[in-house]
Amino acid sequence: MYTYNTVSEAIAELKKRVFTYDYAIQSENECLVCHKTGLSLSPIDFVIDEIHRFEGDSDPGDEMIVYAISSEKYKMKGIVVNAFGIYADSKISKIVALLHRHKI
Repeated sequence: MYTYNTVSEAIAELKKRVFTYDYAIQSENECLVCHKTGLSLSPIDFVIDEIHRFEGDSDPGDEMIVYAISSEKYKMKGIVVNAFGIYADSKISKIVALLHRHKI
């Protein structure tokens, strides 16, 4: 199990470990958008390989989760970053739940 002290450290180390694609969650279309390819991808085609949660010591705005995800279908591994706590978006959480549901 890997542990990281900051979100930026987690992202840098995950990229070194082949999670090279960055994804944004697009709640309007309920998909993941790959920044590198521009593709809109279904979250049900991905599984979560790792979850790294960061809690802000003094600022709730620093509460983030970094997901290392992969897709056999697309032969892609990458990273999704999302807020949690009071800044969590219920639409985005719904899409993240699809990732959880399909974890092997």
